[in-house]
Amino acid sequence: MSDVKPYDAVLLQSFGGPEGPDDVMPFLENVTRGRGIPRERLEDVAQHYLHFGGRSPINDQNKELLAALRAEFDARGLGDLPLLWGNRNWEPYVTDVLRAAHEDGARKVLTVFTSAYSSYSSCRQYREDLGKALGALAEEGRSLEVDKIRHYFNHPAFVDVNAAAVADAVGRLPEDARAGARVVFVTHSIPDAMNDVSGPPAAGGGAYVRQHLDVAGEVARRASERLGRELAWDLAYCSRSGPPSQPWLEPDVNDHLRALHAGGVPGVVVAPIGFVSDHMEVKFDLDTEAAETAEEIGLPFARAATVGATSQFVAGLVDLVEERAAQARGEEPERPVAGGLPPSHTVCPVDCCRNLRAAVPAATGEDWRAPVPAGS
Repeated sequence: MSDVKPYDAVLLQSFGGPEGPDDVMPFLENVTRGRGIPRERLEDVAQHYLHFGGRSPINDQNKELLAALRAEFDARGLGDLPLLWGNRNWEPYVTDVLRAAHEDGARKVLTVFTSAYSSYSSCRQYREDLGKALGALAEEGRSLEVDKIRHYFNHPAFVDVNAAAVADAVGRLPEDARAGARVVFVTHSIPDAMNDVSGPPAAGGGAYVRQHLDVAGEVARRASERLGRELAWDLAYCSRSGPPSQPWLEPDVNDHLRALHAGGVPGVVVAPIGFVSDHMEVKFDLDTEAAETAEEIGLPFARAATVGATSQFVAGLVDLVEERAAQARGEEPERPVAGGLPPSHTVCPVDCCRNLRAAVPAATGEDWRAPVPAGS
């Protein structure tokens, strides 16, 4: 029997996405609030969503993941454990979900982010959302604690599922393109300055890129073992949204595909290791734009699957839930990793993935102090 005590519920915390054309601009305004993004840029990005009918695929993908998690919890004898879902930028909002959980009796919740890496946008911003939610609930007289699992970029389940997907994609290339095919691992670009402060300050920053490079190397190694030959690889980026004057991580995946083709590479596998599911950055930036670039230049192209709701990845997430629960009980569980980096922290150090715009309290960190409910 599995044990997740002392937690009363598990929260899947995600980005959120519009459900229809009328939701697109309000959603994008939520995403970019306080960042000074020009209206023209929002209208450009809106076209990505409108290209797919104005509905993001991420919500259905989260529902699929929730169902798979529920089945795994049930299989481990945790059928009574509440499984919640709350978003940052669209319904169901995390504050509303935690309020309802409190009303149902939850007092200690464990959260799982749908993001595997360390950076402001992929970790701390979720923690800030939790901090705002807990502050709002405290003002209502509701006391609630929230912890998180560790970053799972180097958990063996995440790495192995990605490796299998890369090997499968190589097999989908034309036969004459496979032998010299190159793997282009892709993740969301972020400002250079955000990468510089990603991870614990004591580690010197740069965790976002460092983690991706470590995972890419290990995924390539495991995929190579499956194929019986060594795969060459690179790391590229997509979905840049900042002004031209602000340095963001490069190369852009489209520019990189052109450079590989010019260098004689016979085919590419694009592997979105920075993403958990096939949401908009994958469906538009890779399946649409990058695929069109490859077709334009005559470069054979295959896109590797994301981990999604595969059984191995889901089992790995539940293993991480049990691992964190054991830590909360004062135990020292095994913390398996794949690659060259150690297991990540579960309680974030002070100024980890620092917010460069403002000092905003963030839950699940060493500097977090849970708000005291009004009147207590």
